[in-house]
Parts: sequence; structure tokens; C-alpha cells
Amino acid sequence: MGVQRKGILMKNRFVPGLIVGIVVTLLVLAAGAYIYFAQGFAPVATSAAPMPFEKTLARLGLHGALSREKLKTPPIEASETNLLDGAMVYQDQCAVCHGLPGGSKTPIAQGMFPPPPQLFHGKGVTDDPPGETYWKVANGIRLTGMPGFAKSLKDDQLWHVTLLLAHADSLPASVTNALAAER
Repeated sequence: MGVQRKGILMKNRFVPGLIVGIVVTLLVLAAGAYIYFAQGFAPVATSAAPMPFEKTLARLGLHGALSREKLKTPPIEASETNLLDGAMVYQDQCAVCHGLPGGSKTPIAQGMFPPPPQLFHGKGVTDDPPGETYWKVANGIRLTGMPGFAKSLKDDQLWHVTLLLAHADSLPASVTNALAAER
């Protein structure tokens, strides 16, 4: 009986020590992270290499947010008129970062970190559901430089540019020509 009591006493002393050890470890890690940022060791320039796990954490957060959302379906069709309207919005609001068909990266895009995808080179976002692209255009994406346009564009404008990007690989010639035209 005495041995069994001694074992219980050892467990009771071990658990509080373990909890204190975990709390102290977490406090030391938090203090270390604070010092890392406060003393300027974190890479904050766009020309600096990314922080450890930065891309992974940003991507993980975005995919988690999108999986939680009930993505909308387009309330308008991808008609030539709607795609032309999307081309106008894209030229005014998006091309400075994301480029134009056949164009090279703009000086702004060359200085951004992470670099913005050139949406008319390669597949762009044509393989994404339109509701996902709409969400990204409306809300923006933290840690990427992508602003949200929900407060500056009307809902139909958000959908026009969304449909333009969803069909970027199969646009009518009139829309491609409108994107190439100087404004």
C-alpha cells in the first residue's frame, strides 16, 4: 500500500512540473519571436528571402478560408459584352500587377513580393472555380499584396472581371484586342 501511495505522489509532483515546463517553453518561444521581429531580424523588404514557412502558412490560411466559404456562382453569363466590361475593369484595376496578354511584367509587378501571377500567361486562374476567383478579387489575400475590391468596385464589375479571368484562355478576339488597346 505504501508503494502505491508513493507512485501517486510522484505522479502528482510530475504533472505540475510538466505544465510549468510547457508554459515556460511557450513564453521563451514567444519572447524569442518578439525579439526576432522587434530587433529587425525578420526579412521585411520585398527583395528579401521569405521567412521560414511564410509561403506555406499563407497558402494554408487561404485554402482554409476558401474551404469554409460557400463560394458564389456567377449571376451573369460570360457573354462578349460582359467579357468586354471585365476587360475594362481589368485594365484599370488589375493589369498594373497582373499584366496583359502578350505583355511583359510591369515595373510594379517586378518589385512585388511575392510576385503577382501574370494571369494571361500560362493557365492563370482558368482552372479555378469562378466563385473562388470572385472571392479573391472581392476580399483580397493577406501577405500577397492582393487588395480586396469589394469596397471600390460594384458587384457586377467584380463578376465581369471574374468571368474574364475564368475564360482568359478562350477569349473572343474583340476582348483580347480591347485588353491590348492603350487607355
